[in-house]
Amino acid sequence: MSSALSSAPFRLPSAPAATDLVAKYFRGLGDPSRLRILELLRGEGELSVGELVERLGLPQPKVSNHLACLRWCGFIEARREGRTVYNRIADPRVVAMLDLAESLLADNAEHVAACCRIEEPKR
Repeated sequence: MSSALSSAPFRLPSAPAATDLVAKYFRGLGDPSRLRILELLRGEGELSVGELVERLGLPQPKVSNHLACLRWCGFIEARREGRTVYNRIADPRVVAMLDLAESLLADNAEHVAACCRIEEPKR
């Protein structure tokens, strides 16, 4: 992977608390658009940025920002082929985590949907 695809746009904090780090990790999954990207990649294997823009119906800069977040948190990886960047899930455990979440949600979807303690993402 080229350094342009893996470089961070910010500096890492010095030794965050484990619970803060886990919470931040899950916030990476807390956006419906990012989850939709992961669902598309889980179902189709590998997609270019343009293909994701088309399927999501979102502007390219917004999709690229979501991809950068997912990439930096280790959910996806990217490879460049000429001018095209392709994205895929980085680790099979990401798919297992998505499957587990869906399985757990199957028994509790109504309560999660009605929960007023978890904020809706700002749009």
